Amino acid sequence: MFKFLTKKKNQFKAHCSLSKQPLEKESTYLVTTAQIISSTKFWDNVMTEPDTMSYTEAYFKTGDSTAANIRGMIFKKYSEIEKAWLISDSQIHLFDVNEQEAKELADQWWDSQGQQVPDISKASLKSLGDEKFEEIKSYALTMAGKAHVLV
Repeated sequence: MFKFLTKKKNQFKAHCSLSKQPLEKESTYLVTTAQIISSTKFWDNVMTEPDTMSYTEAYFKTGDSTAANIRGMIFKKYSEIEKAWLISDSQIHLFDVNEQEAKELADQWWDSQGQQVPDISKASLKSLGDEKFEEIKSYALTMAGKAHVLV
């Protein structure tokens, strides 16, 4: 008797844009770049992660110029690309967003297998305006993580 082999249909997979951990539809939220960078909680978290804490300490304790430059590169990494950010339920608390809306957007994205990207995520940075963007940038570069450093 012949045994027919059938390939399993590839199941759609996604990962958290921040933690890179695998996501399930039920625990996924979708936010914009503007929503990501507008969060002081997010910047405090990013600047005090194990990989960045030494730069934050050097920046606040000694005003180290290399540390300041690296903080600038970190800001650029998150603020340079307009995209839809997939966030896990363990990360959503970092952002001041309407969680129900973020969940609905993620569900739509998930149901389209990543093909349907909300229009709001395409020009979110422009909606901030230059003054607000500079205010956010200033916080990220000069204040984020300070409360976690003993000066």
